[in-house]
Amino acid sequence: MNFSEEWKSLWPISSVFSPPLLLSGPSAKPLGPLFFIPSPETLTLLFSFPSFSPPFPFLPRLSLPRFLQTTKDTFILPSDSNSIAADFDSQSGDTRPIINNNLQMLRCPNNDVLVFFPTGENLDRVGFIVLSAKESNLEARVDKDGSVFTTQFGFYSRILKLFVNSVAAAGLGFSASTGNSVTVGLLLACTLYSVHWFSVEIRECSSNLEEPVLFHLGTKKFKSCSVVHACWSPHLAEESVVLLESGELFLFDLVSCSGAGKLKGTRIGVSWDGLDDWEKGKWLSCEFAWHPRILLVACSTAVFLVDFRFEESNVSILAKIEMFEMSHLAENDRFVAFSKAGFDGYYFMVTTEYWLLLFDIRKPLTPMLQWAHGLDNPCYIREFRLSELRSQSKDDEYAWASESGYAILVGSFWNCEFSLFCYGPSLPASEASIASKLSKFCNSLYAWELPSELSLSGRDCHCGNCLVREDFSKTALPVWIHWQQKKEIVMGFGILDKDLSASQSQLDSLGGFTLIRLMSSGKLELQKYRASWNFIKRSEEVSGEASLQFGDSLIYPLVDQKYKFPKRYKYLKLDYLYGYLNGDLAKVVVSNMQKPHVGPIERKSFIQDFCELLCEKLKSCGVNKIGSSPAMTDVFYDVSLPSSIHEIASRRIWTGLTMDLLHLAFSNYAELLEVLVDQKKVSLDFLDIPDLPQLPPFFLRKPSGRSNKWSQKVQPGNSLVGPVLPLPILLTLREAAKEKKFSVLEEDESDGSSVETELTRQCNEVMKVANEMVHPVSFSGPNDSPAVSLADDREEKWLGSQELKPFFLYNPQAFSETKGHTMDITQDKPVFKDERFATFVSKMHEKELVPNARKELVGLEMFDELCPVELKFDSPPMKFGPNELKGYKLLKRQFSKWQEDFKPYQDFCTLSKIQKRAP
Repeated sequence: MNFSEEWKSLWPISSVFSPPLLLSGPSAKPLGPLFFIPSPETLTLLFSFPSFSPPFPFLPRLSLPRFLQTTKDTFILPSDSNSIAADFDSQSGDTRPIINNNLQMLRCPNNDVLVFFPTGENLDRVGFIVLSAKESNLEARVDKDGSVFTTQFGFYSRILKLFVNSVAAAGLGFSASTGNSVTVGLLLACTLYSVHWFSVEIRECSSNLEEPVLFHLGTKKFKSCSVVHACWSPHLAEESVVLLESGELFLFDLVSCSGAGKLKGTRIGVSWDGLDDWEKGKWLSCEFAWHPRILLVACSTAVFLVDFRFEESNVSILAKIEMFEMSHLAENDRFVAFSKAGFDGYYFMVTTEYWLLLFDIRKPLTPMLQWAHGLDNPCYIREFRLSELRSQSKDDEYAWASESGYAILVGSFWNCEFSLFCYGPSLPASEASIASKLSKFCNSLYAWELPSELSLSGRDCHCGNCLVREDFSKTALPVWIHWQQKKEIVMGFGILDKDLSASQSQLDSLGGFTLIRLMSSGKLELQKYRASWNFIKRSEEVSGEASLQFGDSLIYPLVDQKYKFPKRYKYLKLDYLYGYLNGDLAKVVVSNMQKPHVGPIERKSFIQDFCELLCEKLKSCGVNKIGSSPAMTDVFYDVSLPSSIHEIASRRIWTGLTMDLLHLAFSNYAELLEVLVDQKKVSLDFLDIPDLPQLPPFFLRKPSGRSNKWSQKVQPGNSLVGPVLPLPILLTLREAAKEKKFSVLEEDESDGSSVETELTRQCNEVMKVANEMVHPVSFSGPNDSPAVSLADDREEKWLGSQELKPFFLYNPQAFSETKGHTMDITQDKPVFKDERFATFVSKMHEKELVPNARKELVGLEMFDELCPVELKFDSPPMKFGPNELKGYKLLKRQFSKWQEDFKPYQDFCTLSKIQKRAP
C-alpha cells in the first residue's frame, strides 16, 4: 500500500515496529554517528558561586503531584499525578522549581562570551561573568571584589526566564547609554508579574580591559495577570512580544525608549472568541514566524497562527491536541512545550505528554514527523543544527549530513532526563535517478535513527549497578522530599559556537561540541562532548566517576540546618556466599575455622531437652530414624501448599542431618552470641520453630516476637529458633566430619562443588518419583478410583494411610511459554531452564479421593471444597453456627460462579488434571 508522506508521519517513531520515515540501520551509515557522550577528562571548573541558592521551599511541604503520589493506600504514577495536578492548578508547572533554562550566553565581537544567569538570595537579580579565550582555554573573569557581575537592583521576585538577542550597535534605534561603549546585545528578564529589558554594553576601562555592563531600559508590570512567556523578534532586534496567562499579547518596541523607566507596550488586537481550543487549556509560549507581524502562539490544547499585519488580527489553528489521541494512553494528553524549528520561521515543534511533533506552518494540522519520546513531562525543547554538535571534525565523509541535519533536544531539568531527536532530508541519490529529481519538488523529512539520550550533567551512567544504587538512594529519602532536592542537577546550559569551540580543543575524527552548564551547587562547568557510534559502551567507562550519591544538603536548605541525612553505610561480609557461588565454600569454611578466636569464649551447657523436642517434631512428620534420609513418602506427606522440586529436596536433606548438625542449625537465644555492629553488640533475630508438624527448614511460620536488644523487661526465651546456619555450610561440615579432618577439603578441588552435587542428586530423585506418582485424577463414575504409581526402584509404598494422596505437577505461567490464553505443561518448555525451581508439586485434599463420601463439615475443613489443594490452618479447631454456615454457603456459590467464569482457572484445572467441583 502506497501511503502519502502525510499519512506516513502519523505513525510515531520508536512506538511502532519498522516505522515509516525513519532512516536507520546499516543503510543509514552515511548519516554518521548521532550519539553524543561526555569526555570525563575534559571536565573543567570555570567558576564556583558559594552563595548560589536555588529557589526551593524552606519548609517541608508536599506539592500537589507529590501529595497524590504519597497518599496512603493509593498508588499513582508521577505522570498521572502531574496530569491531575494540571487540571486543578493553572500554574501546576511551578510545582517543579526548574522548568526553564537558567543560563543564557551572548557572543561578543572580541570573541568573549557573556554568561547570564539569575543570582541573589531569591534569584531576583541578573548575574553574569565573562569567559575569555586564553591560550586555548576559557578563563572566567568576574568583578573586582571576586563576585559575579550583577544588576544594581533586584526585582523583588524570582526570575523565571532569561532571553538574550545578539545585535549590532548600528542596527539599534537608540544610542548607547554613556561614554565610550558598544551595545552588543539585548537581554529580557521575566518574573511572575513583570518584564525587564536591558541593553548589554561593553565599555573600555583604564586598564585596557573591556568591562560588560547591563543598562536598564525599562520595566513593565502586569498587576492583573501573570506573565507566561516573552520572546525577541529575529527580524527587528528592538522588538519583543509578551504573552500573558489570559492570552493577551503585547508588542514592545525599544526604539521609543530613551532611558530607564516604565515601558508601554502595544496590545495586539487578537480575539480568541469562537475558538474553544484555548478555553480548555493554559497558555504555553509564543514565537515570531517568518514575518515580523506574524506570531505562533501555543496553549496546552492547540497551536495558533496570529497574523496582526492589519487592524483586525487573523487567527488560524495549526495543531490541535485531539488529533493525536491515537491510543487510550493519550486520552488526557496535552501540549507541554513549544518552540520554533528549522531556522526559517516556517517550522515549529511541540511536545505532549507522549509525543514529539514537527510541523510545517504551510501544512497545518498534519505533522511532518512524530516521535514517542518516552520522557516524563518534558518542559524544555530546543533545536540545533547538526553541524553545531558535530563541529571540530577531521573527516568530511559526513559533511553533507552535518550541514543538512537537525537535532531536537527535549527533556526536563527537574527530572534530569534529556533525549536527542535527529532528523533531516532523505539520503542523497545520484543526479540521474528519479529520487533525485523528485527531491527538488518534494521536501520530505525523515527521522535519523531512533532517539538517543544526552546527559547534560556528564555524570550519569545507566549501567545496572548505578541504576540500582541510585534507586535505593531515592527511596531512602523522606516522602516529603523529592530526590532532585538532594542531588546536584543542571540548572542551565549553553553550547559554544563552532569556531570558538574548535579553538578550545583539537579536532576530533567524528566531531563534537563544548557544553557550559550551571549546576545547582553553584559550579559553572565546561565539558566537551564527542560524537560516537555507541552510547552504552562509553557509559560503562564513566561508571566509576558517576556522581549518584546524594549530598547532605545540595539544593534543599532545611530549617536551621538541624535536620540532616548523614551518609552511613553498614557493610556485610558475605564471604560464605561468595565462596558458595564460586564453588570454594569448603575453603572458606576451613580458613575461618582455623582463625584464632578473639575475645572471651562463652560456653553454654547443652540442653538435653533440645534433642527430645526436635525428635518429637520430626516423628510427628513420620521421621523415625534421625540422621538418615527419610523415605520419599514421608517427605511428600509434608507437602501441603505448592512446593518446588528444590524445596522438597531441601526438606529431605535437612531431615537426614545428624543431631549434632541440627543442633548447630537450630538453637535458642540463650545459646546465641551477639554480634558487633557500629561498635555496639546487637542480638540477631531468627524465626521460631512452628508447633504444627512440618519438616525442616520450616518454610511456613511466623516471626519471633522480640525486640532488637534484650533488656530487663525483655529476656531471651527458650523456644527453638533457626536455622542459624544455611544448608550448604552444614553439608560442608558433614563432609569434613566424615574425613575427620579439614585439610582434606583443601586438597581435593572437587569438594568445592560437593554441596551442589548433593542438591542436584536429591532434586533428580524427587523429580523422578514425582513424575511416576502423578497420574490424571478425574472421576466420571461412582466406581472410578484414582491410581497412583510409586517409584519401583526404591520399593516405596504409601503405607500407614488407608487413603492414597495423589499429587499434581504444574509450571507457573511465569516460567512457561503460553499458547494463546492457555498453558500446556506437557508440551511447552519452561523459559527458566532449571526445572528444580520451575516445577511445582501440590497435593489435593482427601475429599477428592472419595467423591461419594459425604460428611457434615462444621469447621475449617469446609474451606477445602473451595480449593484444589489441601489446606492447613495454624489456628485452634473451631465450629461454625447456623449464621456462619449460611454466610459460608452464600460465599461458596459466589466463589464457585467466579471459578466457572474465570477461564485461566479452568485452563489450569484442565491442564493439571484437577477435578472441577460443582458448587
